[in-house]
Amino acid sequence: MSGTRLALLCLMGPLLVRGQNDTEPIVLEGKCLVVCDSTPTTEPAGNALGMSVRSGNGRIAFSAVRNNNHEPSEMSNRTMTIYFDQVLVNVGSHFDPARSVFVAPRKGVYSFSFNVVKVYNRQTIQVSLVLNGWPVISAFAGDQDVTREAATNAGLVMMERGDKAYLKLERGNLMGGWKYSTFSGFLVFPS
Repeated sequence: MSGTRLALLCLMGPLLVRGQNDTEPIVLEGKCLVVCDSTPTTEPAGNALGMSVRSGNGRIAFSAVRNNNHEPSEMSNRTMTIYFDQVLVNVGSHFDPARSVFVAPRKGVYSFSFNVVKVYNRQTIQVSLVLNGWPVISAFAGDQDVTREAATNAGLVMMERGDKAYLKLERGNLMGGWKYSTFSGFLVFPS
C-alpha cells in the first residue's frame, strides 16, 4: 500500500482494539488515538510518520523532588549522586527512590529533565545526567551574587533494557542543600 494511512479515533466508552499485527489488545476509554500504517523495522519514506501503536503496558514515567534541605550525606558525598526524597510519579515503578536511579525496562528513546537548585552557595556547580556511569547531558549554575540558582537541562537519550540513569554532581558541592530540585523522565517511544 503506498502512502500513509492515518485514522483519528475519539471514543467516549471502552472499546477493545487489536494492536499492530494482531498483537496485544489496546483498551480505549474516552481517549483520542492516532493510528499510523507503518512498518517499525524500516525507515519512514516520504511523508510516513514511522509510528506504531503499542499497548498501554508501555507506560513509563517518573518525577521526583527534593523537599528537605539536608546537607549532603556521607553516601552522597562518596558517590556524588543527587538524591531525591519524594516521588511524585512512578508509573511502572522503574525509578528506585532509595538510590534515585531510573532503570530502563525496555529499549527505547527516553526524555529526561532536571533542575538542581544550589542554596546559599557561592561555588559553581556542574550537574550531569549519567547513563551507565557516563555523563551525557550537563548543566551549570555559577552566579556568585544570588542565594538560589538552578542547573537545568533536558534531552533525549537512547537506552537499552537495564540501563541506569541518575544525576551526579560533577563539580562543586551542595552545602546548604538542594531543596526544590527535580528529576523527571519518561519513555518517548520503544525501539
